Amino acid sequence: MSLNSALSTQAAAPSRQRRRAALTLGVLPLALLGAVVLAVGSGAVAISPAQVLSILYSPLGLPPLEAFDPQQAAVLSGIRLPRVVLGALVGAGLAVAGAAMQGLFRNPLAFPGLLGLSSGAGLAAAASVVLGFTALGPYSLPVAAFTGSLLCTVLISVLAQSRGRVEVSTMLLAGIAVNALCGAGTGLMTFLATDEQLRTITFWSLGTLGGATWPGVLSAAPLILLGALLLPLLGRALNALTIGEHGAASLGVPVTAVKWVTITLIALSVGAGVAVSGTIGFVGLVVPHLLRLLTGPDHRTLLPASALAGATLLVLADLLARTVVTPAELPIGIITALIGAPFFLHLLRARRGQERP
Repeated sequence: MSLNSALSTQAAAPSRQRRRAALTLGVLPLALLGAVVLAVGSGAVAISPAQVLSILYSPLGLPPLEAFDPQQAAVLSGIRLPRVVLGALVGAGLAVAGAAMQGLFRNPLAFPGLLGLSSGAGLAAAASVVLGFTALGPYSLPVAAFTGSLLCTVLISVLAQSRGRVEVSTMLLAGIAVNALCGAGTGLMTFLATDEQLRTITFWSLGTLGGATWPGVLSAAPLILLGALLLPLLGRALNALTIGEHGAASLGVPVTAVKWVTITLIALSVGAGVAVSGTIGFVGLVVPHLLRLLTGPDHRTLLPASALAGATLLVLADLLARTVVTPAELPIGIITALIGAPFFLHLLRARRGQERP
């Protein structure tokens, strides 16, 4: 190959990557819309796409595209739609948080579970069930879970702080230790639980959207959307961090402030999501890594694409969870683990091969 040909190939690579990124960002909203229409229409009560649209705009007084009965309208508006909206919110929050964590740690194997967010929420939720905390009614368990995840984040952040700076490697090690402690605490709560309490803890710890209601959606939406909408604004700073903290600081990036803001937004997104849906693993690992292969490492594209893809993945995973063993329902965490765990092992094997001399 001549020198001119080599230079042309190198120049064409970023152009192809930009085209793929633009195509991905154009396709993902359509994929999410299709997943939502499929999910709200599937189940014991079938609702066609035309009926879905007719039910949604019926309050406007417009003529329906297709006739529907009151049962279909009640199922769509009261059961399926809040569940699908919650799934899209949680999936978006988990995926964008995972992409931000991978950029912050400069490691594609990083995901929100490493910071102890899920385990802290799980311990607080298990404790609220076993100790009978019902002061807030139906919001008691979600509030306890969010408080647990927030406390774990604060604890890990304090442990990782040194002379006013957050040491990322120390934060990772602190997260592993806190995960172990929270796991032990959850095990103790499980040991002390009655049979009914044990079933609640087990089902919640595996993740579920089965109890989704509009009040629950509205309680979690502001916090999740705060992270999903603001984290992409940190894309340029996370790009700079790929060359190291000193290099990013030399480019004018306020490294410490970026770390704190990123960690706080991750905690809000993941903590609120776990509080209303339980522990759903691997979404924050699989989605960003797959999209990085399509859109490239630019976080300005990767973060919004991850939010859209994560929402689509969780909507489809929940559809599978509630239809594959009808009339029973699988915890959604089982579906995402069956997808994510083999993918995580594949990543480990691939990185091991790259590190060999």
